[in-house]
This record gives sequence, C-alpha cells and structure tokens, in this order.
Amino acid sequence: MNRIAYLLTQDRGGPVDVTVRLAATLREAGLDVRVFGPRPARGADLLDGDHEHLLVASKRNLFAASQARATIRSWRPDVVHAQDRRAGLVLAGLRSPAADRPALVQTYHGVPDDVTEPWFRGGTAAPGPSAYTRAVLAGDSVVARMLDRTVVPAEAMEWFLRRRLRVPADRLTRIDNCVEPAAALPPRGPVRHLIFVGVLVERKGILDLLAALSYPGVLPPAATLTVVGDGPQRAVAESAAQVAPLNGRVSFLGFRPDVPSLMAAADALVVPSTMEQQPLVVAEAMTAGKPVVATDTGGVADMLGPTGLVPPGDVPALADRLRTLFADPDPARTGTLLAERARQRFAPDICARRHLDLYATLASGRRATPA
Repeated sequence: MNRIAYLLTQDRGGPVDVTVRLAATLREAGLDVRVFGPRPARGADLLDGDHEHLLVASKRNLFAASQARATIRSWRPDVVHAQDRRAGLVLAGLRSPAADRPALVQTYHGVPDDVTEPWFRGGTAAPGPSAYTRAVLAGDSVVARMLDRTVVPAEAMEWFLRRRLRVPADRLTRIDNCVEPAAALPPRGPVRHLIFVGVLVERKGILDLLAALSYPGVLPPAATLTVVGDGPQRAVAESAAQVAPLNGRVSFLGFRPDVPSLMAAADALVVPSTMEQQPLVVAEAMTAGKPVVATDTGGVADMLGPTGLVPPGDVPALADRLRTLFADPDPARTGTLLAERARQRFAPDICARRHLDLYATLASGRRATPA
C-alpha cells in the first residue's frame, strides 16, 4: 500500500480539520498522500503541495462528480478515503468488481440537523426527522454498504448505523478523531474566560448558553465569553448578548482559522449542543488542558466521562453546571486529567496508526480478490 487519497467537498469544519491533520501525519511518516477537494480554510500549509483542487459543489452536479472520480483514478491510489457525506456519494461511483480498484473508505462524521438525540438513541416515542432527512439517511445506508468500510469516531454513531440504518457490523470500524498537538495550558486560577466554538445553528445551542449565563448569580464579575463561529443564528445571538448581565462581556469573532490559539487563551470550553458525535472542539480543549462543560450527546460522555454532563436543551441544568465551574477553586486539576486522556486517544500518531492498519487490511484484501 503506497498511495492514499483523501476526498473532501467542503473547505472547513471538523471533517476537514481531521483530514488535514491525518494527511499531514501520514506524509511525515513517509507515505504518498494527496487531498482532493477545495483548499482547506485551516491548515492548508501542512499539505505542502499534496493538495489537488476539486470542486463538487452539489450532489446533483453529476458532471463534477464524474470529473472528480476521473482525477482521482488518474493518480492511481491504493486507498481513497471520503471525509464528508457528499464525498461519500462521489466515492460510491468508484466501486467496481475489479481486483485492482482502490479500497474505498468513508468517515461518517454526523447526521443531518433535524435528527434529534432521542431518535438517534433509538427512542420509539421520539419525533423522527423529516421525510427529506429520512431519504438522506437511506442514501447513507446504501453508500455504507457499497464502500469497503465506514469509519465512525463515536460508539454511539456505530450503534446508530447498525440499528437505525442496518449497516452490517463488518462494514464499520471505530477510530477516534485526531487533533493538532498542543501544549497543555490548564487555567491558572478560577475559570473566568469561556469559549464556544461552532457553527451558529440551532443544534449547537448558542442561545441556550447565553440564556444560562443570564440566570441570576451565574456569571461572576470579570467573566467573559468568546464565541468563535458564524451561521444563521449569529444576529439573534448578538442581540441576546446585548442584554444585562451579558452586555459587553460576549465577543463574537466569526469563523477563525486560529482556533488552537484562541483555545489556549481561554480557561474552559462550553458545548451546549443538542446533538453531536465526537466533537473535534472537545478533543482540542482536552488536549489544551481546558475543563469542558457539555451536554450529554453522542460520544461526549465517552470523551469526558459520564459525570457532570448536562441534558441537551436543559437551560437551568446548564446554568447550574456553569455556576459549579466558575466556583471551582482548582480547575487546573480537571484540565490536567483531560490533557492526559487526550494524549492517549486523540494524538495524531495514534489516529494515523489505526487508519494505516485499516488501509493495509483493506488493500491486501483487494489484492487477494480474484478478477
């Protein structure tokens, strides 16, 4: 196995960040790696010439998808790994019975926005997603059966694919995401600088966070919140932050490529989402030695441990958890423990080794398949 191709159809977001870090780590190990897709908004310099621009702006653009497949084929990779939903659809078109075709892999990073946590967990009484989303998930199920393997970062997502989408267990492999290495910088005193990182959409819970911080007695003097990210809820969130006691204490930075530096300058991360899988920002905060206040969604409990998590959408519980965080006289202890846990799970070399083991297994299986 000599050549590994990664396919993206986005230029930012967790799947892109994971791809850049994984590709860079494998390049450093001496493998021939190339990323096909838009230029990544973060970390493109790490690819150092091993990026080829492709644009598949819509799943309906069949010509662009065909051109992308032709470009990838011409590079003759041993493995092609799609890292977002649209890329997985493109990759399915490479499937053929030929023994010399590349091994085809995708990572399933998340579900559509209107999939609720109770329905995701298998609740029979929970309201299900829209008809359109059900069609998307049906397509996801078909793609997962067509490809050689689907990587899932969270155990909860593996359960969802097996039980909800009926993907065979032997088509799934669980591998943690990887994040950029960083020095652990736990808070030096009580937490006073919070950071939120994410797209400003309903499921990310930014309005819940602002509401919780507005509860009486939650926000100590001199405490602040930095919001990193953009999206359709930004205007509403900015308006909510202009009301006491938040007025003048919340900064909205929009999309930023320097999230690790911003994380290093903060004391703690807040993740108030109503739905997640294995949030990359949580792994980044852990690596940086920052305490994390988060909702109990997807694989977050597996990352942080089950204690201290907040039910999704429960603003009073989130307010209570924030009070506890601000009152902790030694948050550095928690940050140090999380940094050690992150080193054992989310370090790029560990992630790269597990991917390489998978690629080698699949590539050897393809070579052993008769034409």
